[in-house]
Amino acid sequence: MSGPSVATYRPGTSPLHRAPAGAKLVGLAVVGAGVLLLREPLAVGAAGLAVVALYALAGAGPRVLWGQVRALRVVVPVLLAVQWLTLGPVTAVVLTARLVVLVALAGLVLVTTRSSDVLAATERGLRPLGRVGVDVARAALVLSLAVRAVPVVAALAARVRDACRARGREHDVRAYAVPLVVASLRHADATGDALRARGLDD
Repeated sequence: MSGPSVATYRPGTSPLHRAPAGAKLVGLAVVGAGVLLLREPLAVGAAGLAVVALYALAGAGPRVLWGQVRALRVVVPVLLAVQWLTLGPVTAVVLTARLVVLVALAGLVLVTTRSSDVLAATERGLRPLGRVGVDVARAALVLSLAVRAVPVVAALAARVRDACRARGREHDVRAYAVPLVVASLRHADATGDALRARGLDD
């Protein structure tokens, strides 16, 4: 059974919903950098509990949190196994858990922030670059599309994995990779068509 949509804005009145989009993006960057510095399992575990608390503060329950990290169930076991064998159990757990925490944090920002607000905040942040000839609006649009592409591809990956499992081919790499690549290319084509229709093809 599918979980909630990945990184879909959910209206609310929580402090996180009311916080400015720019502040949340800066906070995400700062906290994300801090998470990457964590080296101990207990520290990463504490960060994970903090993320769960933030979701609760935003009025988003466990189902919403699971919706943001659900696609990682395909990647995490592989990463954990490879890192366990090459780097040892402690490092493997820390690196894998940090990935989950970072994805959950990014999902929380998108769950509590409208896409239009993210785009506007990105434009404001890039505005100084306009003085050196950078098309700020276009650059902000590209960054916004890149951010939105992550959950879209993650959702595609989850759907392809579910389809493979339904056919009893969950361990067939080709049966998983080929449809995922095709679906991703179709999404890219559809995005390109939408941009061309708005005169943004150059």
